[in-house]
Amino acid sequence: MPDNDGPRLTLIGRLFMLAFLAVCGFGAWYLFNKPAGRETGTKATDSGSAAPTKSATGNPPAVPCTLRIAYGTEKKRWLEWAVEQFAATPQGRNINIELIPKGSLEGARATVNEKERIHVWTPASSAYRDVFIQEWSLNHRGDPFIKEEQLALSPMVFVFWEERHEAFIGKYKEVSFKTVNEALHAPGGWQGIAGKPEWGFFKFGISDPNQSNSGLLTLVLAAQQFREKTERLTMSDVVDADFNQWLKGFARSLAGMGNSTGNMMRDMVLKGPATYDALMVYESVVIDYLKNAEGRWGSLHVAYPGLNIWNDNPYYIINSDWLGQDERKAAESFLAFLLSETAQKQALVHGYRPAEPNISLKGADSPFMTYQKNGLRIEIPSVCEAPPADVITNLLTGWQRARGQ
Repeated sequence: MPDNDGPRLTLIGRLFMLAFLAVCGFGAWYLFNKPAGRETGTKATDSGSAAPTKSATGNPPAVPCTLRIAYGTEKKRWLEWAVEQFAATPQGRNINIELIPKGSLEGARATVNEKERIHVWTPASSAYRDVFIQEWSLNHRGDPFIKEEQLALSPMVFVFWEERHEAFIGKYKEVSFKTVNEALHAPGGWQGIAGKPEWGFFKFGISDPNQSNSGLLTLVLAAQQFREKTERLTMSDVVDADFNQWLKGFARSLAGMGNSTGNMMRDMVLKGPATYDALMVYESVVIDYLKNAEGRWGSLHVAYPGLNIWNDNPYYIINSDWLGQDERKAAESFLAFLLSETAQKQALVHGYRPAEPNISLKGADSPFMTYQKNGLRIEIPSVCEAPPADVITNLLTGWQRARGQ
């Protein structure tokens, strides 16, 4: 027999080697073929932006599908741009995105009621999130959200026609809910405020708090100022008799309410100061309309409330019976696109503070630099948290009573 000094493999050794090779082969196949994804969750940055914890491109669905997104109209221009650009990408193939414009609260109720089979709900802020979860739990089981991310930030602002703002400051020295309410009740309107009888009454508007997030947050900030507190509102704050008496006078003196913030801003710019002297809206909405306004009725001026609140523009993928695997892939792919650097830079163009912290607000092309003369500023001195679900519900109840509804 020939000599063989090397070790011989036993039967067990051969089986072990075969198993090892199989595992290595499967690992290589998985790394090559695994779908790109994005982890749920965000982390806060020093600037107040929400930074994605992980980016991804997303995999398109295998067959054509329709993704239905209920969105706050304040994001109309940015989302319409995003849908068009996304369709031209490999990830966007097979995906037909149907944008459904609705006030934030209106979109929440449409989603809960299942009337429109909405796959993604993207309101202006997460302020109504806890109320949504409570309403969802009445007819559904489990967490209503498969995934949620913050897309961009925007605070609340007062926006005036420039000439009206100068006259207002000449009389009241500052823009606040207190001074706005005084102007709403000024005898003779602008005659008493600035000696301008031709301007009529002071006309201030907000979006409907029962339909729109900006209207709801206007009530929150008004209550915070009335109670002179920066910490979160409590139940006793919103059911307080003195506050509700103030709210009644404020509610019944408004020049109008719109079903959405974007529509109200559009009306202000289209129809001019004869319709509204001032509104309370999202900063991003004003920025998106600043250039349009200058070509019609003159300049707009932005004033920030002393205490503000962030609108974080969340993107909720709804855990519904009608969300199939293809729709889920479509929703995740579009989310990944919205959080991409290209889309986040475009969000800045439309007045948002991007969720991507590497995008500077101080660049040469930033609207925050271009429109400083209109009152825009980057620093927000003080912000508060949205109240819990039960406080929001009672605040809205108090509003309905104030309006006599």
